[in-house]
Formats: sequence, structure tokens, C-alpha cells
Amino acid sequence: MRDQKTFRNQDLVLRVSPSVDPARFDITKYEPFLDALCGTREYQKEAIRTVLRYLLGGRYPNLRALAEENFHSNETLRDRYGTFAEMARHLQLPDQLSCSVDLATATGKSYVMYGIARILLAEGAVDRVLVLCPSRTIEEGLLQKFRALSADVTLRDLLPETARVRNPHIINGSESIVDGTICVENFHATLEHVKSSIRASLAGKGDRTLVLNDEVHHVYNRPFGQDATSRSLKRWKEFLLDPTFGFRYVVGFSGTCYIENDYFADVVYRYSLREAIEQGFAKSIDYVAEDTSQSQHEKFQKIYDNHREHKNARYRKVKPLTILVTRDIAACKRLTDDLIDFLAEQESISREEA
Repeated sequence: MRDQKTFRNQDLVLRVSPSVDPARFDITKYEPFLDALCGTREYQKEAIRTVLRYLLGGRYPNLRALAEENFHSNETLRDRYGTFAEMARHLQLPDQLSCSVDLATATGKSYVMYGIARILLAEGAVDRVLVLCPSRTIEEGLLQKFRALSADVTLRDLLPETARVRNPHIINGSESIVDGTICVENFHATLEHVKSSIRASLAGKGDRTLVLNDEVHHVYNRPFGQDATSRSLKRWKEFLLDPTFGFRYVVGFSGTCYIENDYFADVVYRYSLREAIEQGFAKSIDYVAEDTSQSQHEKFQKIYDNHREHKNARYRKVKPLTILVTRDIAACKRLTDDLIDFLAEQESISREEA
């Protein structure tokens, strides 16, 4: 039996050379913009800088070249894969300028995505940006965030005077993706049978289009179920590889960069949850490990009292969250109905209000 080896994820991250000819791309002219966009979150700025050096530095024609450079300079990668041919087998989009960014949940992936999109448009490296995500809920959140950022006059004014696109128009797939736009859509809109502007707008224009994939682990992992959503997830990657479009710039984002138990082979920047908690950008979570309640009503009462304490005393200036986790969707629906009944009775309100 082959010996099992354990590797630290941070040791598998691909290093992008910091050496970039400023005549080709000068990140320093965007530093005021990054300061305004990211504030004190230096990890967001560094994630943006790293991806931009990779995409615009001119050193790497594709992911394969970046991976090979790292394989020969990183002993851990050689120990992990043995040969570069084996490592290349794990690359998802080796012939494109593709990569992944590993940012822990709640550390602001949307700001990093927006910063990369805005600067590539300003540089004139791309004419348009397509942001794909796995659900309508995430799509609506990203649209709201991107529109708010695009309405920020300070961000616009801090871009260099030479910026080709100073303030992109934020749209979804119901509108044509013309030059100077950022289109945010769930991946279902890329399917051939779906009414959307995406396929018609981007045919033959992939070399001048940046594609950003949110929750990219959905793209690379095998679908778990047989429902329509699970089956269509497979089509997401097929869309990225489709020669009809010829996409060149493809960047993925996730807080779980794993294919089953294997860490992605194309991560160029990582900011872990542990780092976020230690640096004060994310809070640790208090789990209820044991509960001695004799009934569901008693359990709900404890949860309710704890939430009220947090709302009225400990966290008066922020919205406290209590998360109930269930085994599956059916159990979640049952628990939701029971909790609504409890809250309606406890607060003397209607079920609709609860």
C-alpha cells in the first residue's frame, strides 16, 4: 500500500513572479484605487495584485507555464505530484491564462473580483467581463454589491486618467454584453437552451473577455446528484472550454478549493479562515456541542433567549445571526415550519410575520 503523505495547502500555492516590466503593467498607479476599495484588508489588495501580475505581466502564456515553473522551483510540488506530467493532469484549464484564488468565506471575495475586473477594463486588456456564479441568490448579491461600488464616485476618480473604461455598466444576461460592461449571471444562463444574451454576445470574443467564476469548486467537482442543477453544473466547465468563445482570461474564486480531497493545482493566492480569525477580519463561531433539552420547544427557547441576549446586550450595533444546521433539505423544511410556529407564539405575531 502506498504511503499516505500530508501537505500543507499554503505550500501548494503557485508563486507568481513579482518581477513585471512597468512598461508592460504598472500596478503602482492603481494603489490609491486599491486603498479606497479594500481599506485595511491588505490580503484583498495582495490577491488582486497577484492575479494582475499573472494575467498582465507577460511572463506566462498560460497556466501550464506557471505550473511548470513552480514545479521545478517548489520541492513540495515535486513531492506531491512526482512528475510535471502528473501535475499537468490535475490542471483544469491548462492552455488558458486561468487560476484560482482561495479566500475564506466572509473575507470579501466580491471586492477582489470587482477590483480585478475594474483594473483589467481600465488597462484595456479586456473589453468586457463576465461573472458567473452557481445560483440566483449569489447573482443578486453580486449585482447589488457591484452596482454600489460602480456608483462610488471616489473609486472612479482614483483611476488613472489614462483608464480606457472608467466606470463600467453593471448588467445581467438579459442585456447584450457590449464593451465596457460587467455582466453578472448564474451559470444556467450560459446553457444553449436558455434565453440569454451571453452566448450571442461573446461568440468569437473570448480573447478580449475576462471570465470570473464565483464558488469555482462547483465547476471542477463531479456533480453529486442527478437533478437538473447537478447535471447542468458539468456544462459550466464545458462553456469555459468551448472554442466558440475562445476564453483566454479565466479566474475562479472559492473558500473550498478542493476536488474531493485534493487541493486545487492552480491556486495563486490563499487567505485561510485561520488567518482571517487571527487578524480580526472574521469571528470564530461558537458551536453548541451538547444540548440536554428534553423537547424541541425547550431547545427553541434556549436558542431564542441566547439570540435575544446577543441582540440586546452583546451586539447591539450589528445584526446577530443564529444558524440552525440540519441533515438535509427535508429536515430543514420541517424545522423551519416548527421554528415559525414557535416564534409566532413567542412573539404573539402571525406566522407570516414570523
